[in-house]
Amino acid sequence: MHTTVTGSVLAALALSSLLATTTAQTYSTCNPLQQSGCPADPALGRSVDVEFTSGSSSEFMASGAVSYTSDGAAFTISQHGDAPTLSSKWYIMFGHVDFVVKAAPGTGIVSAAILQSDCLDEIDWEWVGGDDSQAQSNYFGKGITTTGYNRGAYHGAPGNHDGFHTYSIDWTADQIVWSIDGQTVRAMTQSQAEAGQYPQTPMYVKLGAWAGGDPSNPEGTITWAGGVTDYSAGPFTMYVRSIHVTDYSTGSQYSYSGTSGTWQSISSNGGQINGQGNGAQVSSDSVPAVTSSVPNSAPLAFGNGGDSSSVTATRTGWPWSGTATATVESVVSSSTSGLAS
Repeated sequence: MHTTVTGSVLAALALSSLLATTTAQTYSTCNPLQQSGCPADPALGRSVDVEFTSGSSSEFMASGAVSYTSDGAAFTISQHGDAPTLSSKWYIMFGHVDFVVKAAPGTGIVSAAILQSDCLDEIDWEWVGGDDSQAQSNYFGKGITTTGYNRGAYHGAPGNHDGFHTYSIDWTADQIVWSIDGQTVRAMTQSQAEAGQYPQTPMYVKLGAWAGGDPSNPEGTITWAGGVTDYSAGPFTMYVRSIHVTDYSTGSQYSYSGTSGTWQSISSNGGQINGQGNGAQVSSDSVPAVTSSVPNSAPLAFGNGGDSSSVTATRTGWPWSGTATATVESVVSSSTSGLAS
């Protein structure tokens, strides 16, 4: 992610040669906080259940080679440059998402299921192929990383490469709750987020896999991903069996008013923000405590080899330099230690 909310066009131009050589970044092709004339976001405005075991869905569009099997949508990494993804054709404005995922194995392979907005608000689930025991949660706001890559957390998720688990995000104006198989593993209120960086703008859903350990990637990214990817040991496949999404707002389109990036500045065409409620708040007493800090060398975020040809593209998810340092919080909870594998 870039270091300030302003100046992304200059940054993208200056880094165009670097962006062209990497294969896992996330982009916004029109950031409404920085550009005028961005189109309104099509709203989900309802609930939807997608069973990928039945094949492709008209609710999502694919980038790269996504296949469909009895285990669901398959995101396979076989060689340099592979980064298959599915992105929803609609946005939610606060809501609940359940991802039923079997993460990809393989050193350096990253599986991801995220929410992301046009102004680079982001809420993540990620899994690293060399670690079958943990899942990683994260968030970013407005693409700002001046406070460092210090927002990620590890959660016990044994057997995440071997079987399916349900990874959930409940996102409201007041709180984000991450859950695994129905057990809350992390909750963050707006006041607990980095100042001004609580995600609160319309988000679409993105699923997929990429090789963070590709030898061409920055050293810091390879380190975070667990090491260099050996493609000869593949192929490596992430499976998404199904996804459930509820939009807590209603209407047909979500639009930005002004450049504050607050949820109060978002308007709905034909509906209401929070028209279907504001989710169920989680008591802080029931949330696992953050017990230690784990040094790491790259941030947690999903990428899919976005449109590096666009000068309006804004890089997010990785440090500008492969030598950047991150701190990833480790969450320890007895309630997650018994998750089924």
